[in-house]
Amino acid sequence: MKKLSKLLLVLSFALSITSSAFAVVVASWGGAYTESQKLGYGDPTAKKLGVPIEWVDYSGGLSEIKAQKEAGAIVWDIIDVFAMDTITGCDEGIFVEFDFDKDFPAAPDGTPASEDFFTSMPSKCAVGNILYSWNYAYNSDNVKGKPKTIKDFFNTKKFPGKRAIYKSALTNLEIALAADGIKPGKGGAKIYKALETEKGVQRALDKIKKLCTDPKGGCVFWSAGAQPPELLMSGEVVMATGWNGRFFNATVGEGAPIVQVWDGQGLDYEYFALVKGGPNEADAKKALAMMTSTEGLAGSAKYIAYAPWRKSSIDVMKKGEPWYKDGKTNMVPHMPTAPANTKNYFLVDPIFWADNGTELGEKWEAMKAGL
Repeated sequence: MKKLSKLLLVLSFALSITSSAFAVVVASWGGAYTESQKLGYGDPTAKKLGVPIEWVDYSGGLSEIKAQKEAGAIVWDIIDVFAMDTITGCDEGIFVEFDFDKDFPAAPDGTPASEDFFTSMPSKCAVGNILYSWNYAYNSDNVKGKPKTIKDFFNTKKFPGKRAIYKSALTNLEIALAADGIKPGKGGAKIYKALETEKGVQRALDKIKKLCTDPKGGCVFWSAGAQPPELLMSGEVVMATGWNGRFFNATVGEGAPIVQVWDGQGLDYEYFALVKGGPNEADAKKALAMMTSTEGLAGSAKYIAYAPWRKSSIDVMKKGEPWYKDGKTNMVPHMPTAPANTKNYFLVDPIFWADNGTELGEKWEAMKAGL
C-alpha cells in the first residue's frame, strides 16, 4: 500500500507538469503575481537561455516539496517562499546554499549583489524577489485635508471617522508604536525591541484600543486584501491599512481617488529558493540569477506594484518611466522601496513573529473581545 501511494504521488506530480522534461519549473502563488513574474523576467530569461520556464501554482509551505523528495519525484526547480520556509528548508537540506556575490550578477555599476540587495537574506538559501508594503490609504473625496504621517492615522480629532485595520496583531502592533512616538530605527529594530517587553506590547494594544473605542474613530477589521479599497470607496471608513498593490490597482486600474501614505509603512517580502537535486538544477540556477538581476527584477514592476529586491532596479525604472505596462504610469512613486517612501519604515520581522506570534495573538484577541 505504501509503495502504491508513492507511485500515485509520482504520477500526480508528473501529470502536473505538461511541458518538456528540460523545462525549469517554478512554483509560485498564482494570479496577477505569477503573471508579473512570468512576463517580467520569466519569459525574457527563457528566451535568453533557450530553456523553457514553466510556472505552477502552489499554496505555500514546504509540504509539497517534501512529498516530492520523499517519493523520489522532484519536479520543481525553484520555489517562491516566505522567509521562515527558507530557513527551515536550508536547515533540512531541501534548498541549495548560495554564495551571493558568486551566484548572482553585480549591479550595472559593478556593486556586488550582496550590497545591491535592499536588505540581508534570512538564510543562505534565500534570494530576494519582491518587497511589498503594509501601509495606509484614504479616499480623498471623503477626507478633509491630507493625512501625511502614521500619527495622522490615529488622529481622530483632525481626521474623524472609522479606520479599517487588519484582523490580526501582525503589523498593527508595529504601526501603533510608530504612531506613539517610537522611531523605528534601522529596519524597525527599536520597535521590535519595545515589543520584546510587556510594557511595549501593552503600549501598542492600548494605542489600538483607544482608536477603536474613540467616539470619533472606531475600527473595522479586514481579512482579505480586496477589502480595504472597497471599504474606502463605500465610505464605511475614512482610512484603511492594506497592501500597496491592492491600493495601486484601485487607483490606476479603476480610477479610484485613493491616496497612499508611506510614512510608518511595514515592508514585507518574498524570496526564491533553489531546490537541491531538482530535475534541472544547473539551468535553474542560471535562470534564477538572470531573473533576480537588476534588469530582471525591474521587469516585474512593469506588471505589478511590488518593489524589486535590487536597489539598482529603481534606477533602471527611473530611466525608463513611464514604466508601467499601460505606457503612461510612472512606477517609481508607487514602489515601497523608493527613496521618497522609505524615510520612516520597518521591516516585518518573520523570526520575531514566529517566536511570539501565538502569545501576541492571544493578547490581541483578548483586546478585541473587550472592545
